[in-house]
Amino acid sequence: MDRRPPVAVPLTRRSALVLAAASIAGLVMFVWPLLITPAEGQTRVDQPFLFMALMPVVVLVVVAELSEGGLDSKALAMLGVLSAINAAVRPLGAGVAGVELVFFLLIIGGRVLGAGFGFVLGCTSLFASALLTSGVGPWLPFQMLCAAWVGMGAGLLPRRPRGRAEIAMLAVYAVVAAYAYGLLMNLSSWPFTLGIAVPGAEDSLAMVPGDPVWENLQRFLLFTLLTSFWGWDTGRAITNALLVVTLGPAVLATLRRAARRARYLPKETP
Repeated sequence: MDRRPPVAVPLTRRSALVLAAASIAGLVMFVWPLLITPAEGQTRVDQPFLFMALMPVVVLVVVAELSEGGLDSKALAMLGVLSAINAAVRPLGAGVAGVELVFFLLIIGGRVLGAGFGFVLGCTSLFASALLTSGVGPWLPFQMLCAAWVGMGAGLLPRRPRGRAEIAMLAVYAVVAAYAYGLLMNLSSWPFTLGIAVPGAEDSLAMVPGDPVWENLQRFLLFTLLTSFWGWDTGRAITNALLVVTLGPAVLATLRRAARRARYLPKETP
């Protein structure tokens, strides 16, 4: 059986470098408050507007670069269909115990059609769903980048596993991606949240500008455990894993059939 990777959105050396640089820049935008020292007497770190403006620019540059590498009409049609499905199903689960239906197709699409396609699908899915649900705000670029990483990561998983081994691998990845998404999204807002305290505890869970990184990380991890880990993140992880196990085989087969017809995947040979 031919194991060659799909080429719906081929990654050239230049586009791979752009993708890596954008990912590093995006990660810096998440963690920057932990790495700076505030001015004397400053009690909080304000989020620079420059970062909020740069985040969507970074995402757009990567999407444009990947598109230039070979996003033809067939790939564009598949991207449009999957993005529309994700935009339509996301409101059905979002807001209910962490149930998120959008990540299932991100993982399956990235797995079948590659890391580049998965990255673009993550961006377009979250952007389209935000427009549909009036969810546009300063959090949207962070959501788009996190979702893009989920789709890209699925495309970077080992290509060899098939059958039950592949489903098991994707289910584990779905759980890890769910918790990673929640962790990063918490990190994007936690530094600007004030007055968080644990009943009976002396220390606040808010970030203390200028404190050692490890101490702030401890506060952040405790904040995440208390606010989202056992609710939103676990609900998202369970939903992702269940969808991969129950619907994954059929959707994988359907997407691979469509990819072969579009000549993104070679025909399987005995």
